Amino acid sequence: MKKTALFPGSFDPFTNGHKDIVIRGLSIFDHIVIGIGYNTAKKRYFDIDMMVNKVKLAFEHEPNVSVEAFDTLTSDFAKLKNAKYLLRGLRNTSDLEYENTIAQANKYINKDLETFFLITSPEYAALSSTVVREMHKYGVNIDKFLPYNLS
Repeated sequence: MKKTALFPGSFDPFTNGHKDIVIRGLSIFDHIVIGIGYNTAKKRYFDIDMMVNKVKLAFEHEPNVSVEAFDTLTSDFAKLKNAKYLLRGLRNTSDLEYENTIAQANKYINKDLETFFLITSPEYAALSSTVVREMHKYGVNIDKFLPYNLS
């Protein structure tokens, strides 16, 4: 049976840390769907269609990874994609607390959905989309933090 995982997030932007989680996740799962979602609590900085295209380019040579935008509950999108697993990365204990709450909510909605956490590789532990986005907003070149070029 094919093990499909959904790696959901707003990915605003999708960073090298995110890519690292996906690559490492491929040693566990047969297929990973990167789901770029609309977060009702956040206003996007980078256009979602542009981000989908950039992330697809970053994985163009990886047939076991697909990328899609979604605008529904994560657990519902996982069902739609036949994903029985969610893949999430953890940088620190704050991430664990936040992600645990989300994992419990997803489990409540979809009892067959299991969440897997991977600890972020040390070289990406300080990297966050929020910090990268803020640097870009003030004119800093952020290409070294991304698995694609913004231009």
